[in-house]
This record gives sequence, C-alpha cells and structure tokens, in this order.
Amino acid sequence: MGNSFMEKLLTSYSHLYLEAGCDEAGRGCLCGPVVAAAVVVSDALKNEFINDSKKLNFKKRENLSAFIQQNAMDYGIATVDVDFIDTHNILWAAIHAMHLALDQLTVRPELIIVDGNRFLPYPFVPHQCIVKGDAKYLSIASASILAKNHRDAIMLELHEEYPEYGWNKNMGYATKVHQEALRKFGPTPHHRKTFRLEY
Repeated sequence: MGNSFMEKLLTSYSHLYLEAGCDEAGRGCLCGPVVAAAVVVSDALKNEFINDSKKLNFKKRENLSAFIQQNAMDYGIATVDVDFIDTHNILWAAIHAMHLALDQLTVRPELIIVDGNRFLPYPFVPHQCIVKGDAKYLSIASASILAKNHRDAIMLELHEEYPEYGWNKNMGYATKVHQEALRKFGPTPHHRKTFRLEY
C-alpha cells in the first residue's frame, strides 16, 4: 500500500491543517515500556514503503525509521515505564506517552490524528481517532514505525540482561517461549505486575 492511498483519507483536514500523527507500540506486551511517537509529515517524507509497522520486517522498519527522522518536518518519541503502567493502567500510559511525544514537537500541529479509538484531549489542539489509522495515513504510519523501532531497540537491550525470556524474538509479547520462561524463572522487574502473567 503506497502513500497515495494514505494521503486520500481525511483530505478535508490534511489540506487545511498542519497535522501530527500519533501511534504507540507495546500496549499488549507482558513486559517493557510502552513507546509512542508523533510525526508531522513533509513533502520529503513521501515513500511508497511507509506502512503500518506490523506489516514490515525489522530491517525495513530500521531503514524507514532513519528515513522518517531525516525527512519529517518534525517528530517526537516518548517512553513510559512499567511503574507508570502498573500505577495508571496501560490505556492511560499509552495516551500519556503520545502526549509526551507531542510535547517534544517544535512545530505545533493544528490537528492530531491518532491510531485507534481512544485518546484524551491534548491542550488547545483538536484530535481525530482513526481505527487502523496506521494502515491509512502517512503521519500515523510513520509514527507507528518510529515507536515500534524504538521499543524493539529497548527490548533487545533488555534481552542482553534477561536472555531466558526470548525478548529478542517476542519483544515482550506473550509467546509460548516467553510464558514458559515465566513459569520457570518468574517475572523480572520489567514485567507488568497488573498484567496476567502465566507462571
């Protein structure tokens, strides 16, 4: 799916307002932080390979992440840790991470578009939630790639400390290997205590 399809949607917004797309990564994981990104697109960002990060392999995401950071008008990436997730719940943690990513922008957007169906208002900027927006809009797809790539890098570092859990492959999701390691070794400080851990 190329950008031409993504850019057709919400044209009533995109040609009137400076738009920032937001997405998060790691919301459904058993461990590790939730990471969010916000991206303000530019003409230089057009790339037919930019798409929902879940549809891209690691190498493509890595290359596109560098391309996005070099060519976006502006971007921000934010991380919210496990303690915050356990204290406030994962939905609010994901929204908070998106707000923190928006805080990093030096270009103030006039409209925020968010992947999914839940968001809390960001001060003085209207927003629109779009289900599966990461497969429809260039700005959200770009944010999806930045968030996923940044979080994967964190999980690969944590894997060096806790190799038993296979985080270099499952990135913290509840795979069979991950759940078997939980049963054998128990949770680490990076596991979310408020999630149902199978051990």
